[in-house]
Amino acid sequence: MSFSRRPKEEVPEVETNVWSCTSDDCQGWMRESYSFAAEPKCPLCQSAMAQEVRVLPEMK
Repeated sequence: MSFSRRPKEEVPEVETNVWSCTSDDCQGWMRESYSFAAEPKCPLCQSAMAQEVRVLPEMK
């Protein structure tokens, strides 16, 4: 039996501002547009977060 599979549409990647956890033991991060605080705490470990730029899939 064969299935017709169309190629998946590629999602463009863009540079995105994110908050990244400063703790060496934690890999938490969040998009800047999803944070409500001016300087958020990490939701996983409650450490301070620093701003970074990452290349991520575009969210519409």
